[in-house]
Amino acid sequence: MSAKATINKEVFTPQDERMLGAVLVKRRTKKKIPFLATGGQGEYRTYICISVTNKRPAQVYITKVKQFEGATSFVRRSQWMLEQLRQVNGTDANRQESPEFDLQFDNASDQWVASSGSEKFTFFQILYHTCQRHLSDRKPEFINCPSKLFSGNSILHSAADSVTSAVQKASQALNERGERLGRAEESTAEMMNSAQQFADTAHKLAMKHKC
Repeated sequence: MSAKATINKEVFTPQDERMLGAVLVKRRTKKKIPFLATGGQGEYRTYICISVTNKRPAQVYITKVKQFEGATSFVRRSQWMLEQLRQVNGTDANRQESPEFDLQFDNASDQWVASSGSEKFTFFQILYHTCQRHLSDRKPEFINCPSKLFSGNSILHSAADSVTSAVQKASQALNERGERLGRAEESTAEMMNSAQQFADTAHKLAMKHKC
């Protein structure tokens, strides 16, 4: 099971939420945190996750999830409601491959480096379209982002294409199965007809010999 699937299972599913997307990050500028405040747990991996509640009306959260060195489980850390997000800064609109980005909330801001530019872009797409869907007003500002981030919902289109392809394949398989069943039924009918003709002929011969 992938790390993101495990996060969804361990962190969000027990809270009756489902994860929409996540990005593995590191801070661009490390915060000076006293040793006692961290509990001396050492190095860790950080994921920024987007989740939505299963209950209606749906509530969307942005959550910081960590996995400490040597641990197999993930723990939920800071969390914000989507409405608290004020600005998403891609840092460079001309470089989609740039992994750097900033998130600014009502009461906090962080500067991050994603594990890759493509993972950051995918996360931004999910975040942008989640904002469009769940926020009626006061949507966050997206700045220094590639223009194609806003040109249609490519992720949902890809998902829809995948579903359509799967349905088409399933339909084709059923049609082929139906054709095979049809041919089998025809063959069975022909065999039954031949058997009946053979039985009739045998009966006539038997009656003839009796006479």
